[in-house]
Amino acid sequence: MAMHSVVCIKQVPDSSQISIHPETNTIMRQGVPSIVNPYDLHALEAALTLRDRHAGQVTVLTMGPRSATAALRRCLAHGADQARLITDRAFAGSDTLATALVLAHAVAMLHREQPVDVVFCGRQTIDGDTGQVGPGLAGRLGLDPLSYVVEIDSLDPASRRIVVRRRLGSASQTIESRLPCLISMLEGTNQVRFGSLDDVLRAERAEVPRWSAADIGLDGSEVVGLKGSPTRVRRVFAPDPVERPTQRLETAEREPADAAAILLDALARGHPELLAELVGAEVARTGAGRTGLSC
Repeated sequence: MAMHSVVCIKQVPDSSQISIHPETNTIMRQGVPSIVNPYDLHALEAALTLRDRHAGQVTVLTMGPRSATAALRRCLAHGADQARLITDRAFAGSDTLATALVLAHAVAMLHREQPVDVVFCGRQTIDGDTGQVGPGLAGRLGLDPLSYVVEIDSLDPASRRIVVRRRLGSASQTIESRLPCLISMLEGTNQVRFGSLDDVLRAERAEVPRWSAADIGLDGSEVVGLKGSPTRVRRVFAPDPVERPTQRLETAEREPADAAAILLDALARGHPELLAELVGAEVARTGAGRTGLSC
């Protein structure tokens, strides 16, 4: 059975060149280079890998201004099959709540065209950093939200079951869910592929369909844009730098084992919680401290 995956992406300003508007406390995007949210590229690669294994197609979806077509074209150049841009002045100023609503309506439209099996999102965006749109979208669509996913272990299209591995701090969890579902991918979990020359040329020539508020059934609605966004930014500020004393440890003339002991002793005195985490990870890796007989 061929799979249909939808990847929700966002065009974001290059984080190295953004600034904050002094009056509105919002990100100033004018004149700042835009890129595809890096987290979303890992979600795209996961969807493309799923297509490689089970056939089907990958649709890339975003809400944004018409200039966001460039981000969609880049995803097509990476190998996505088709793209949709949701754009309307009515969506301007949408927070995560309103954005999830718009994306949910768009995914529902795609589902009517061709049933959707998996919706992919990046864990968060580098401009908002909330990580709320993915779970909010899953809630509106009635899908199981599988967050912090690092790998898809297996998928059975016949039984409509999927098994994924997710990261929880220093631990991992393997869970099984039904299809359709929504997966939020962690960053750095895969190597984003380069598209073929054919993909790049196809992306340049592709006509990206645009959907307005009326097209997705939200024309005249007051639950999108600023009116539908209860989030208000009161203040944006940089945290005060934390000054910590520097400790110099002389280990140049020591044997490696003695130098390691000195470093661990300093670590234990200055950061006992970090040392406990390191010891716990080593116990889990080697099985040290297990009860019972051992050789």
